[in-house]
Amino acid sequence: MALPAQPEATAAWQAIETELRRQVGDSGYEIWFQSIEPRSWDGELLLLQAPAATRTWISGRFGAILERCAKQGLGPQSRVDFAGGEETPARKAPDADVTTGTLSGFNPRYCFEQFIIGEGNQLAHAAALAVAELPGQAYNPLFIYAPPGLGKTHLLHAIGNYVLSFGGGATVRYATAESFTNHFIAALGSKSLEAFKCAYRDADVLLIDDVQFLASKARTEEEFFHTFNALYESGRQLVLTCDRLPRALVSVEQRLRERFEAGLVADIAAPDHATRVAILRKRAALDQIPLADPGVLDVVADRVTDNIRALEGALIRVVAYHSLTQRPIDVALATEVLDALYPSPRSRTPSIDDIQATVAKHFDLSVTQLNSSSRTSQISWPRQLAIHLARDLTGASLPTIGKAFGGRNHATVMHACKRVSERLKQDPQAVEELDALTRKLSGRHADRDY
Repeated sequence: MALPAQPEATAAWQAIETELRRQVGDSGYEIWFQSIEPRSWDGELLLLQAPAATRTWISGRFGAILERCAKQGLGPQSRVDFAGGEETPARKAPDADVTTGTLSGFNPRYCFEQFIIGEGNQLAHAAALAVAELPGQAYNPLFIYAPPGLGKTHLLHAIGNYVLSFGGGATVRYATAESFTNHFIAALGSKSLEAFKCAYRDADVLLIDDVQFLASKARTEEEFFHTFNALYESGRQLVLTCDRLPRALVSVEQRLRERFEAGLVADIAAPDHATRVAILRKRAALDQIPLADPGVLDVVADRVTDNIRALEGALIRVVAYHSLTQRPIDVALATEVLDALYPSPRSRTPSIDDIQATVAKHFDLSVTQLNSSSRTSQISWPRQLAIHLARDLTGASLPTIGKAFGGRNHATVMHACKRVSERLKQDPQAVEELDALTRKLSGRHADRDY
């Protein structure tokens, strides 16, 4: 019988769970880590207990990821091991270089060679490679935006790996906006602000993930603003990722949004069917997955269309069932496993509710705000876009659309559509926003492209 976990071990495990979920995705976490139990924590070594049937797989496949998450969440001295198992590969690897909690060690699998290029990510990939080859000279800053799970973090790590390998000793720092905030707060509390500033401002290349989490954090935004300026003015490279366009970060200070737009803004769109299959084929080759039928990859690619982490997680789920049942990895197994979580897609027309929810989320608003009487530009433009999309995609009558948007009349609906049409003729940013929203609403239901 397993011994009860120490309270310290439970707290330590909870400290790294959030980052672990971000690294492997919710589906990957639920398949491989839900059954893991923390056993002990001595301030350096976190001992975990995993089921005997999956311990070796988890240790070999995810050991390095566990180690990095531990170093980020528990400190640079932290290590991870499994009770009753061999030492994880991560313990044998060189320690990551850590400064005030910011990792400059990168996932070796997140490199340019392992990034599958498709129509939706060509620009972002080319820009990231150019930045890695010529930091501070190609595009500065480089701002990459995309919904979660489409490869933004992969590109950041690829830049870091490339610069560390070929950058002639250039220093690289990577952090999420959330960890940047946590480090800043910790530095304030410990009166070590100068050391914190040096850790970021002395970097030749600074990579910041998920900058949308800077929103509404006044002191952190102020510090990041000065960090940005210090690096930019000295010709050092900044690469930022976000889940939306700079202009859509309405809760971030305007001066920061303007700096985010000062260089190249590149988007990553959801991969088409062929790209999804290529991603899965690469993953299967890397993990040496014994496919009894290559058609399995088409089944998975059909079911998961707009998130690469979920796509790979679906394949991992099929492999997990294969490991537990010893059934061959064929179309029948994949269909059976995925039917519950990812039903076979059916093309459908989005509803007005779908459109309102999608547009509100895209612009970081609530549906209530979208349908309110507010005429501020931060709300009126998203509302006009939503009305335009409702008219184009639903086939609903003008009075029906107006009623759904806070009881407006058909003339208001016509006016909103006219304003959108006029703006599309002269504002490339508006075209990008409409295109992104249309892809989200239409492409996810029937996007199999051959």
